[in-house]
Amino acid sequence: MEQTRSATATWQGDLASGSGKVSGGTGLFRDLPVSWTARTEEPGGQTSPEELLAAAHASCFNMALSGNVARAGHRAESLRTTAAVSFTKVGDGWSVSRSELTVRGRVPGMDEAAFLEAANGAKDGCPISRALAGNVELSVDATLES
Repeated sequence: MEQTRSATATWQGDLASGSGKVSGGTGLFRDLPVSWTARTEEPGGQTSPEELLAAAHASCFNMALSGNVARAGHRAESLRTTAAVSFTKVGDGWSVSRSELTVRGRVPGMDEAAFLEAANGAKDGCPISRALAGNVELSVDATLES
């Protein structure tokens, strides 16, 4: 079985002074403004491909972690994950260099070691992580809260 999702981006102007918009195929987000300046300087109320990638990575990771927690015999009460995606100038070009996941979880009955194992498995196993693997440095900082 395969599922395909889409997004549409538009752009006007050159790279440095131009701007664009991105919309999701489901219509859940529309016309989010993007620009080169928002990628390389302060966002100024605009988004960037890296912010959208961070959102995708954090949500994908939470789903994978929830599954790992369930396979270990527990149920996550809450998982709060932040993905910090870095866009770095390397020589003459720019690259997404890393995605740092920070998760705080409440999982009744699960100990810290089991939670860390589940989080590391999710970091390596979620589909977005697998898409980034070998190209982007991935890390996870996991804390089990009581």
